[in-house]
Amino acid sequence: MGVIDLNADLGEGEGPWRLEPPADAALLDLVSSANVATGYHGGDAATMALTCAGAVARGVAVGAHPSYDDREGFGRRRFDVPPAVLRAQVAYQVGALLAVATSVGARVTHVKPHGALYNAVVHDEDQAQAVVDAVAATDPTLTLLGLPGSRVLALARAAGLRVMTEAFVDRGYAPDGTLVPRGRPGALVVDPDEAARRAVRIAVEGVVVAVDGSVVELTPGSLCVHSDTPGAVGIARAVRAALAAAAVDVRPFTDATHPGREPGGGPAGPVVRGGADRRARP
Repeated sequence: MGVIDLNADLGEGEGPWRLEPPADAALLDLVSSANVATGYHGGDAATMALTCAGAVARGVAVGAHPSYDDREGFGRRRFDVPPAVLRAQVAYQVGALLAVATSVGARVTHVKPHGALYNAVVHDEDQAQAVVDAVAATDPTLTLLGLPGSRVLALARAAGLRVMTEAFVDRGYAPDGTLVPRGRPGALVVDPDEAARRAVRIAVEGVVVAVDGSVVELTPGSLCVHSDTPGAVGIARAVRAALAAAAVDVRPFTDATHPGREPGGGPAGPVVRGGADRRARP
């Protein structure tokens, strides 16, 4: 039997970016890890507490989901924040969740940047280092979750942090293994059956088909479904059912029984099949 984590970004509240009401409680019944919004792009202290308590009740791992300071843009706008400022902002958000989680009996196990920050630290050395420094200074036992081949994971490894790679069942992939920007054709996968097929192929074969038809090799320890993707609950249900049918067990990647792979969760980056293999840009 294979093993993989299923995570969702939760506690983000409502806003003009959301096409349907939040369904956090239903998603907590389906996922094994929750990335909890820490106030800068969505959520607030009460929502953090409610989400953490719900995760504890279901045996779901809790992670911090920090962002650029951008509630108006839901954290999906890129900002050239000075590294020292970004380091303080990420530390502030992670620290806030650590305190709130403790107040409801939860333990924070990981950190996953949100939105534009997540994408920025794939390639931006300075911002990636700021995120790593913030996590290391706040709690060096936390695992950093990110895209295979990203600078933030390479720097986290160098700093001695645990890392884990993830793949997305509801997002389109570019040929280099990065995500297709939102708003472009193929950016979202909203059909539950298609998302389920992708999840099984990633978990069992370690591959995903990019928008141009090329095959990108991945070895993630976690799969993500976004809570604001239309039909997120249906997607998560289909993914869980398909993984079970394929004899893939869903467990938190921070669980001692999760096979993990090496500390980085897989190879240095995705590999594209078809012609000469190409690695994602560093």
